[in-house]
Amino acid sequence: MEIKIFMISFILTSLLLSLLYIPTKQTHPITIFNPTKTFIIPKDTIKPYNATFAYLISASNGDTMKLKRLLLALYHPSNHYLIHIDRGAPENEHQEIARFVSSNGVFVEVGNVWIVKKGNLVTYRGPTMLATTLHAMSMLLRIAEWDWFINLSASDYPLVTQDDLIHAFSDLPKDLNFVQHTSHLGWKMNKRGKPIIIDPGLHSVNKSEIWWAIKQRGSAWTILSRSFAEYSIIGYDNLPRTLLLYYTNFVSSPEGYFQTLLCNSNEFKSKTVNHDLHYITWDNPPKQHPKSLGLKDYRKMILSNRPFARKFKKNDPVLNKVDRDLLKRGPRQFSLGGWCLKNDNKCEDLQSEKYGVLMPGAGSRRLRILLKKLISNQSSSKRQCK
Repeated sequence: MEIKIFMISFILTSLLLSLLYIPTKQTHPITIFNPTKTFIIPKDTIKPYNATFAYLISASNGDTMKLKRLLLALYHPSNHYLIHIDRGAPENEHQEIARFVSSNGVFVEVGNVWIVKKGNLVTYRGPTMLATTLHAMSMLLRIAEWDWFINLSASDYPLVTQDDLIHAFSDLPKDLNFVQHTSHLGWKMNKRGKPIIIDPGLHSVNKSEIWWAIKQRGSAWTILSRSFAEYSIIGYDNLPRTLLLYYTNFVSSPEGYFQTLLCNSNEFKSKTVNHDLHYITWDNPPKQHPKSLGLKDYRKMILSNRPFARKFKKNDPVLNKVDRDLLKRGPRQFSLGGWCLKNDNKCEDLQSEKYGVLMPGAGSRRLRILLKKLISNQSSSKRQCK
């Protein structure tokens, strides 16, 4: 029986590793929609934006309307967007999103929105969600330059414009990672996690006794630096792959893998801010999924100063209020930004002569207050995981 269990675990781990690393080298991430980039940044323009983001936006069956709305609300020509639609979604939904992206003139002109051709079949709470995130991360590392990686679902929504986000992050150290983590697992200890030991011989040249990893759990929604993303994919000291062997058979692995990797890496454990920058509410006691947000939550969302919130139902009235009051966007328009604003106060098209212009507003001020508090309240030693 023990041999059978070991063989099953070994096979699952092998499949997960092959899913993560082999396709990255053998396939192109974009084949459903492969835009011809016509917008060329002037040669004398040296990094016009001081912070850029790479988004993974994940969607499943029935999410097409939410995905379209989210993409327009999040879009900025300096960022990069990779859309993953679960393989379980019907083919017509895949094609609908492909048509939506390929028919948008700005997406085609700038060429920074991509769709994964063959999405993974993602099992909730299973390692396939983690595999999808790592695979997307490796794709984005290869095809674009960016500073931070952000993973969102179609049920998320921004509470600030992208100009606000870029402006607020412009002065931050580029190696900071925003990840909610805790070693106090409570009921999750028996339901999801068991102690982890690490054999140093698997990732270190120095011989020593086995050691107990600092196991962490937290939110599956993260903002990760490019340097940590490269470390997660390349794994130059083999620790990422060693931990992946464990998390392949771990319930809700996206809530623990990056947290544990950060907290056990000497290079990154002091570069971690214990916050996921999401506004999320839970039942008491917590259920498996967070509560859906509505108009009654609007004021608390604003006062939280957080740039993202989840989860929202399709076309909930609170989204109209967020669009109107916070993002300054109308139906089928982009959020307010210096790159697209015209005299009629609409953001519908790329104004190429304004590329590099930022128009931060109240959202940037709110977010900067939160970031300053998070970073100033945590000295380098306190930022280390415990």
